[in-house]
Amino acid sequence: MTSSQTTPQTTPRRLGDVSFWYADLGGLPARRAPLDGDTTADVCIIGAGYTGLWSAWYLKQADPSLDVLVVEKDFAGFGASGRNGGWLTGGFAWSHDKYVAASGPAGVRAMVAAMNGTVDEVIRVAESQDIDADILRTDELVFAVNDGQMARLAAEAEDRKHWGEADRIDVIGAEAARARVNLPNTKGAMVVKNVARIQPAKLVRGLAAAVERAGVRLAEGTTVQTIEPGRVVTDRGAVTARHILRATEGFTATLPGSKREWLPLNSAQIVTEPLPQDVWEKIGWKGHEIVGDFANAYCYCQRTREGRIAVGGRGVPYRFGSAIDRSGTPDDGTVSRLMAILRRHFPAAADARIDHAWCGVLGVPRDWCATVGYDDTTGIGWAGGYVGVGVSTSNLAGRTLADLVAGRDSDLTRLPWVNRRVRRWEPEPLRWLGVQGMYKLLEAADRQEAKGGGESKLAALGYRLTGR
Repeated sequence: MTSSQTTPQTTPRRLGDVSFWYADLGGLPARRAPLDGDTTADVCIIGAGYTGLWSAWYLKQADPSLDVLVVEKDFAGFGASGRNGGWLTGGFAWSHDKYVAASGPAGVRAMVAAMNGTVDEVIRVAESQDIDADILRTDELVFAVNDGQMARLAAEAEDRKHWGEADRIDVIGAEAARARVNLPNTKGAMVVKNVARIQPAKLVRGLAAAVERAGVRLAEGTTVQTIEPGRVVTDRGAVTARHILRATEGFTATLPGSKREWLPLNSAQIVTEPLPQDVWEKIGWKGHEIVGDFANAYCYCQRTREGRIAVGGRGVPYRFGSAIDRSGTPDDGTVSRLMAILRRHFPAAADARIDHAWCGVLGVPRDWCATVGYDDTTGIGWAGGYVGVGVSTSNLAGRTLADLVAGRDSDLTRLPWVNRRVRRWEPEPLRWLGVQGMYKLLEAADRQEAKGGGESKLAALGYRLTGR
């Protein structure tokens, strides 16, 4: 391996590839044809990411006679579905307590169980459809490297056990944690069982092919201009449909009148060159676990199929006016922060070449809680606001939307996230100031905790700014 002190200015960005995961596939896919004039459908789905494709899949499985059309502005998997960290976790990224008011504790536990089941369900469909997505069943390890992080580890583990995950959650000490992945200064780790590592672009591309084989029409390069009951107007023609499902997640802010619906927050990743065996002997990581930490400005990592380390974390948190950077190219400061995480957690790989850096957006509701819903009076449904845990959540959303469209009263349609509405984000500049303030406080909290003395109160103040 060549030795270098790679600087952000010389880090390859691989412009045009959207993410490393597409470079791994040999480049961007050829686009399917756009919509060719006005048409009709039983169900029109807006967005060909995980949510839209899972919805289409389960609709056709339930009723093969349905005419399902998916319209996509770019290509299937252009957004977070083709850029994420490859964590198939079946877990929550939000507060359980916020759902209690909708259905009580029993409903939240039912939702936890349903979420846990998404890991097996995604793998079942992938295997049945011969989707090779580098899926590897493993554990999730979330490390703590100081006393403040250990306090959050203990609280998180107890909370998840309380809500029904006692059989999935273990807490291990420093020695056991380092034996699995050798992170410096480790004090302990939370182990989450029954998760999987995936190559996200492979999964979304395979799912797109599967829904087409099932008879779904998929129109790419088609921009939605307006949505109204029974009608979707695009730049390529209008679609008349009884049911319309919005599956645009982090890109929802690009739709007319939706800039304050869900906040488009940025996340970014880097990936190293394939690492030699002597480096892996120092790091360990033989179980290919998905790895994160309990920093307030947390990171997420995976060991890829070919022995690279992918490191993810926040990019430029939020762009004024809910603007979206569509190119997938992170700024130098973001790359520098991610490289610092790589060197801090995996010093044996500190001199590794960075082969790719990219970014994308995720959807965040005002209360940071995902929702799925359907309005019988308008025929319009939606799902999203996954706050960065969309690989598994989107599967549950797709199954739920299929039941809602069909009018089925099922266990899924009674879960507490169904038809849950929250207020919109504040107008600018308030939402920009709030998000910037939150991240500044999270960073300050991490610096304070690194000096010792336990959990910082600054993070809680930051969360209150944005309702997290």
